[in-house]
Amino acid sequence: MIYNIIDRRNRPYRWLEINALIEATSHDNSYKDSDQQPPSVDDLTYDRRNGISPNEAIEWATEKLSTVTLYIYDKGAGTN
Repeated sequence: MIYNIIDRRNRPYRWLEINALIEATSHDNSYKDSDQQPPSVDDLTYDRRNGISPNEAIEWATEKLSTVTLYIYDKGAGTN
């Protein structure tokens, strides 16, 4: 389930192929003024998909059991 989306693309109108990265939303707890998500045993550490569309990225991230933050990058970028 997606709780947050961070778009880090420099070319935001490119949508055929992007890179997507997900992390557990609880990893965001240390950011100033962030909503707090308690850690869960289902939390994933990190996963990524390259060369997919934003729609595919959203579908992929939504399928996860834990809450995630989805980061979107330009194709060829995104090491977080």
